[in-house]
Amino acid sequence: MTRSKITVANGDGIGPEIMAATLDILFAAGADIEVEHIDVGEKVYLSGNTSGISPESWNIIRQNKVFLKAPITTPQGGGYKSLNVTTRKMLGLYSNVRPCQSYYPFVDSKHTHMDLVIIRENEEDLYAGIEHQQTDEVIQCLKLISRPGCEKIIRYAFEYAKQYKRKKVTCFTKDNIMKQTDGLFHAVFDEIGQEYPDIEKEHWIIDIGAAKMADTPEAFDVIVTLNLYGDVISDIAAQIAGSVGLAGSANIGEHAAMFEAIHGSAPRRAGQNMANPSGLLQGAVLMLNHIGQSDVAEKIQNAWLKTLEDGVHTYDIYKEGFSKQKVGTKEFAQAVIERLGQLPQQLTPVKYEQGAALQLKPYVRKPPRKKELIGTDIFVHWPGENPEVLGELVSELSSESLQLSMISNRGIKVWPAGFKETFCTDHWRCRFMAVNQTGISSKQIIMLLEKAVEKNIEVIKTENLYTFEGKAAFSLGQGQ
Repeated sequence: MTRSKITVANGDGIGPEIMAATLDILFAAGADIEVEHIDVGEKVYLSGNTSGISPESWNIIRQNKVFLKAPITTPQGGGYKSLNVTTRKMLGLYSNVRPCQSYYPFVDSKHTHMDLVIIRENEEDLYAGIEHQQTDEVIQCLKLISRPGCEKIIRYAFEYAKQYKRKKVTCFTKDNIMKQTDGLFHAVFDEIGQEYPDIEKEHWIIDIGAAKMADTPEAFDVIVTLNLYGDVISDIAAQIAGSVGLAGSANIGEHAAMFEAIHGSAPRRAGQNMANPSGLLQGAVLMLNHIGQSDVAEKIQNAWLKTLEDGVHTYDIYKEGFSKQKVGTKEFAQAVIERLGQLPQQLTPVKYEQGAALQLKPYVRKPPRKKELIGTDIFVHWPGENPEVLGELVSELSSESLQLSMISNRGIKVWPAGFKETFCTDHWRCRFMAVNQTGISSKQIIMLLEKAVEKNIEVIKTENLYTFEGKAAFSLGQGQ
């Protein structure tokens, strides 16, 4: 076992209490770690640093490569960005791993045989945080999905299933609606899945998939999904397993890793010796496996299971008929320490492979495909309500090479031949397509925009329309 230097942040609210409890358990179990503390979170935000972390702390995290973080508070308003999201993206922590397991009958749950792992893409999707107000009535948020992002997280999910002897990987998307973005994720899942013939594969649309998971979680084993969906369903899964307070999270990248509880900083419970340290402890167990100290991770996890089994519970999971003793944060940590070296009798003891590491292929960029520009969408701020009036106005921008083919409002086709019942805002998409579907040049689009300026049509953004290998790479309007 090799000593590892880890970065530790005590966080905000209940963070310092649960971190102290977690570190007490780690050291009592013989974890061979050296701890380097940094300040992040609310105190740093309120000192005037809107990122919530100093450059010096970034350097420490990058140097140590392993980061154990207690929950932090992000102040509301004032342009503050979530440090959790920033850390994941800045360090390239593309994979969020959240095991969700039922500990029934020792922790109350309606799902007695639940044991699944949610693997969530961690860098892309709507969490890119690219938002703009474009008109008086409409704000946009860009959903960005990349092929490298899809390939890395999906391959990680299959390798995780292979390493931990899981039998099935399920993909959740909404590609019946978002055919380009979620469609890419599903297509890559099918493509990479062929490399793992011994693992069962399936795909669910996210809404019915989430409903099925909430009702029958034992039907799933490993779930891989996009960032937003993964954030939502992992909290649901943790809660129906027994409590969000029992779940830890690993954020894994090629160069660094961060481990944490999935719950927030709970400032109302701070300083009262009430908080359950289990979520952060579960994150620390994932960390120990990651750094090759699986024997210590195994000892801690089995002692923790034995503590739950013995009915020693903090207030959040204490329940008559399931619990025997209500304890505080410090007392719970001491109970786990007292059981180090013991195994649970009814819950299944864990057995971790020593120094297990996932073998992941690096992403290889695909050869460029034939790409042709065949049109443009210009988005217009226009305060009128009648699409026919706007259609007449914008049609004047058409030329021999580009013709107005459609106007949509919030994605719904309203011209030509829209429905009068469709409610329209002041944000309009005007689609110009190349005449005879032949290719056009960027210069022709610039000429179109110059015409719009001459006619006092306010263009707020444009999107070029391409084909790749002759296949349209853009969505139709709803109703088109």
